[in-house]
Amino acid sequence: MTENLEALARALPRIMEGMGITLTLTLGGAALALVVAIVLGLMARARRILIRGIARFVIEFFRGTSLVVQLFFLFFVLPLLGVELSPVLVGILGLGLNYGAYGAEVVRGSLNSVPRGQWEATVALSMPPVHRMRRVIFPQAWALMLPSLDNLLILLLKGTAIVSFITMFDLTASLDKLRIDTDVFFAYSLGLILYFIIAYVLHLGMSALEIRAKHRLGQGGSMRSALAAPAPDSKGAGQLG
Repeated sequence: MTENLEALARALPRIMEGMGITLTLTLGGAALALVVAIVLGLMARARRILIRGIARFVIEFFRGTSLVVQLFFLFFVLPLLGVELSPVLVGILGLGLNYGAYGAEVVRGSLNSVPRGQWEATVALSMPPVHRMRRVIFPQAWALMLPSLDNLLILLLKGTAIVSFITMFDLTASLDKLRIDTDVFFAYSLGLILYFIIAYVLHLGMSALEIRAKHRLGQGGSMRSALAAPAPDSKGAGQLG
């Protein structure tokens, strides 16, 4: 045990560097995924069939193809076409597009869940379409979609583990290096703890956003309830897309 702790102390800078890359990919990928999800989710509800068709094709393409293959395409194929991206940018782009496609269904479903009376009221008030969405419909849908986006954020965090396939030294790669210097049980037990801590902090952040969104709608909720909420769902752990 003493030898393992000494090896951990030596590897700590490397682990912190890997954790920084993992957090960068998680936050960057989540930001892109949110933009993609909102844009595609709104397009999927457009009146014009062409716009809906484009949105549906993009959503199904990125949901229906492997995240690993998508990353390989961005990292290995794009340079052959004259487009060369850094590994970090490739990771953010791949994660953002893939999870953004899943998020688009969350956005679309949440918009559809807003009571029909709310939509009719905005029409009766002669509100312009943009104002309807921004002031009335989307704030209600936002509160509805946050729990599902919370789950997607945790899945995205776990999905960052595959970036080692494109030569990135993330948290998982640093733990694998630690395994060589210690043992399997010690290294991967530490990995479980670190990933859980990151996931739970992200979960609390999303819970705070949900509480704020509900307060703006005049609904209840408190940060204490968020602290007492169950841990993030672990379904999907180890999936490589």
